[in-house]
Amino acid sequence: MSENDSVLAAARSWRGAPMALATVVSTWGSAPRPRGSHMLVHEDGRFEGSVSGGCVESDILQTAAEVIAGAPFQVKRYGVADQSAWEVGLPCGGEIAVMVQPVSAEAFDPELFDRIAEARERGEALSVTTDLATGHSDLRPVETGEVFVNRYDPPRRLLIVGAVQIAQALAGLARELGIETVVIDPRGRFLTEERFPGVTLDDRWPDEAVAAWRPGPATAVVTLSHDIKIDDPALVAALASEAAYVGALGSRRSHAARRERLAAAGVAPAQIDRIDGPVGIDIGAIGPSEIALSIAAAMVGAFHGKR
Repeated sequence: MSENDSVLAAARSWRGAPMALATVVSTWGSAPRPRGSHMLVHEDGRFEGSVSGGCVESDILQTAAEVIAGAPFQVKRYGVADQSAWEVGLPCGGEIAVMVQPVSAEAFDPELFDRIAEARERGEALSVTTDLATGHSDLRPVETGEVFVNRYDPPRRLLIVGAVQIAQALAGLARELGIETVVIDPRGRFLTEERFPGVTLDDRWPDEAVAAWRPGPATAVVTLSHDIKIDDPALVAALASEAAYVGALGSRRSHAARRERLAAAGVAPAQIDRIDGPVGIDIGAIGPSEIALSIAAAMVGAFHGKR
């Protein structure tokens, strides 16, 4: 589960209870958490999410308690304070500003959690604008004054084609990274819940399955079966989409042959060039787990525009 999803799940679970939402609205230098990171605080002190990885959470909890009790929203700034860097500050050397607002119709309306969740389920991005003068958040843009716009991208998804041993390791890594994972393989003996616990399984033919999942900029597609009857149709479907990352297992020699087959199937050279093949970052990987690690690193790099 991604951090956004865990915060949304907590918001649903705690609905009706007094809450405060802390949000990182600006960063500088070695900030531990990116802009838009959330921490949701319940009246009883429970919380979900993080705004600093632990550096300032204690102070944010105190501020949240004050806001829940009726204090106005606040924007707090943290950096390296010489004497208190290890108490309330950022010893890593960065600076952040954190807005703490009540979860209420006047500030962050609880209905916004529902709208964000619905957009994520549709695979769509959604932006929420907060007027930093009033602390009011809305789906409508604010025309004047200082504002913070938080864009909620759809959840990242990984489509693994081929329920092989590397796929087992890669599915586990993706789960730890908060990436929704689907394993696609028409071979029922390979595609079992025992081999892939907690993962969505799809036994359709790969080209049909990949197209049905509608890969977009938040989706990676990786083919691992080593069977061209399974991998090639999946690659054709993936390259017809806007997938952020398309990778294919195999040697340089097998990838050269793959390029020829895809070209013969009518795939344009520019599209074929999108394939990361052999798949993954070259780390000298040996064995399924290390190969999976190299693939995961390449996939995350692509999500961040580094590939």
